[in-house]
Amino acid sequence: MGSEARKRSREKLREQREKEKRAAKRNRTLIVVGAAVAVVVLIVGIGFAILNSDRSNGYDGPLAAQTLQDDGSVVMGEEGASAPVVEVYADYQCPACRQFELHNGDVLKQQAAEGNAIVHYRTVSIFAQQPVPTSSNSLRAAAAGRASADHGVFVEYNDLLFENQPNAENEGYTVSNLKEWFRETDATEEQAAEFDERLDAEAAVVTEFTEDFLPDLTVDATEQIGEENIGPMVLTDLISWGADNGHDPSFLEGTYTGEIIDATGTAYTRYSGENEFRGTPSVYINGELLDNNTAMTARGLKEAIASAGDGEVDTRPMGEDDGGDTE
Repeated sequence: MGSEARKRSREKLREQREKEKRAAKRNRTLIVVGAAVAVVVLIVGIGFAILNSDRSNGYDGPLAAQTLQDDGSVVMGEEGASAPVVEVYADYQCPACRQFELHNGDVLKQQAAEGNAIVHYRTVSIFAQQPVPTSSNSLRAAAAGRASADHGVFVEYNDLLFENQPNAENEGYTVSNLKEWFRETDATEEQAAEFDERLDAEAAVVTEFTEDFLPDLTVDATEQIGEENIGPMVLTDLISWGADNGHDPSFLEGTYTGEIIDATGTAYTRYSGENEFRGTPSVYINGELLDNNTAMTARGLKEAIASAGDGEVDTRPMGEDDGGDTE
């Protein structure tokens, strides 16, 4: 396809996305009104005190050890602990993930510190295929979170990212803000300088991916295999198709942005049946997916952890060998 034809196709795609965004905005307005009515009914029915009882009371104690894993995820747990493994899949641009963090972030910290749970943070980007700025916000924050893990402050930085979550329709998680928030952790100035350098590189990758690579790939794939076939595809599969059809994804290799995209693709294939990953937040205990009523309340999550047996982390710490015998 020639450059002019590609340009026209991309413009047509942008126009369609704008129409979809306007329609989605109207739908969101109706949903918000309906949700507001539902909340009022809920509060009247069960009482404000009961709602508050499902929130964490806060935790200001020390954090359990944080260990970066070979796939870029982070495990928080006391050394040698035998406890249920709580996996948390979250997207920093996801409002429901922010609510989970507000309700249960401190629960997880306390449970890990007391040796009652091993928490496995698995950052993903389910919004990577959405239009900018939703996609770029999600990926930029995810890459920044991954960079913070290099310096042992992922959990602290994770809190700051959710605390400052932007509106999905506005550009947020800017490079300057991400750098500023990193300095609110216990990281040193040397670590901050290393973080800044990595973040600048990742931000450039995110821009290339969301503003050039993915739109071109989507237009081409739509013309060649049809929108009905693209819809069900996991992003990693679409990228693989692109690699075989003239869209070189090599700029993602060795980047945290690419790592997050791969981690998201893996999430969709790791579980099946009733435990299938469908979106964020998704919380698993020993590989079993919790329902929302359990996962989104402090009481429910605590009870689920207390009733579970010991689990096993299925990743290895970064830099650890396979543990094979040596001669």
